[in-house]
Amino acid sequence: MAAATGGERVLPFLPILLYLRAMSRWIRIATAGDCPPGEGLECVVEGQIVALFNVDGAFYAIDGVCPHQGGPLAKGCLEGTTVSCPWHGWQFDVVTGRHRSAKSVVQRCFKTRVAGDDVLIEMEGGL
Repeated sequence: MAAATGGERVLPFLPILLYLRAMSRWIRIATAGDCPPGEGLECVVEGQIVALFNVDGAFYAIDGVCPHQGGPLAKGCLEGTTVSCPWHGWQFDVVTGRHRSAKSVVQRCFKTRVAGDDVLIEMEGGL
């Protein structure tokens, strides 16, 4: 069993810390009007660039940095559920995060929901 400097027990608190770290929270990133249908919006959430897309009124969010050379995915052309990176044309499905050709390349996806006029994404980790 792990001990701290004063001999107190530390290990019993580990499950609580792991639980808090695994907790998710919903964070407002935009209003629905900020991202009209067929468009993307670049947002920074807790230091991470997130690309928010509106596909016929449904919102999807993926990691906003293209893994090829760091292009801004939110500034790319959105056709249906496919966004093309404006720098070199890499294409991703905004619903699944999967690259259209190289299925092993997957962008992180974030769950989204709308509350009133606010668009929220789920961020994991509480600590």
